[in-house]
Amino acid sequence: MVVKVVLLGTAAGGGFPQWNCACALCAAARDGKLPSRTQECAAVTGNGRDWWLLNASPDLRTQLSATRPLWPGPGPRDTPLRGVLLTDAEVDHVTGLAELRGAADLKVYAASPVSAVLGPARAALDRYAPWEWADSLADGGFVLAGGLVVTAHPVGVKVPKYVPAQAASPGPWVTAYRIEDLATGGVLVYAPCVGAWSPVLDGLCAGADCVLLDGTFFAADEMGTAVRSGSGQAAMGHLPVTGPQGSLAALARYPAARRIYTHLNNTNPLLDPASPARARVAEYGAEVLPDGAELVL
Repeated sequence: MVVKVVLLGTAAGGGFPQWNCACALCAAARDGKLPSRTQECAAVTGNGRDWWLLNASPDLRTQLSATRPLWPGPGPRDTPLRGVLLTDAEVDHVTGLAELRGAADLKVYAASPVSAVLGPARAALDRYAPWEWADSLADGGFVLAGGLVVTAHPVGVKVPKYVPAQAASPGPWVTAYRIEDLATGGVLVYAPCVGAWSPVLDGLCAGADCVLLDGTFFAADEMGTAVRSGSGQAAMGHLPVTGPQGSLAALARYPAARRIYTHLNNTNPLLDPASPARARVAEYGAEVLPDGAELVL
């Protein structure tokens, strides 16, 4: 078998169109001129039988129902899902855990600050069926059912808004995952939330066959331009695609890897396949794929 990845959702928090936004892009999506997208989440397998979720979006039920390999069976309560790998504690990446309540024997990997802040939610979920929680940053990484070897790497310090400042630990709050198939050597890098480019990301991309990267904002001033908001990208902890320190130029150093942007904010012009932004990304060899896209490494 080979590594298979399904992009269950590719939008940032709130999805696309966002329910409370009347920007030009959201209006076009409501008119059917642009495809809608659910909130960012993916699934990966090394053998086609054991599947692991990469984050758990608020849209998880819809995403699972739309993806045949993730359907339950053959027994009435059997599921191919084995667990979840969390990159952070953001609402749009953890709310879907509630949809999995009652599923027995799931395992959740997360950095220790993420596990700690989710303590109340963990306690509530355990009342339905106890899960195992593990430190994603444990030395040596970990092996997943299906023959996948995983290591987690700190790539950001953004603390979720719902965490009181006095309660926030130093981190690391945001991690990327390197997922390698033992049988084929194929490597996936999954980093949907990145605050700044770093040597860590350089090292991960250098040995990757495929990189799923944070594409939240195309430009650093995007929020203010699209919705006339005073809150821009810099305040939200996401590395923009373009600009002097943007990810697009950095990714261009790794042409051997397939480079795909995910976690697209509703203001991002990359949502429009006919936009100059999409053409520019394509010139650099990067891609934007729809919900449901399947990748094989």
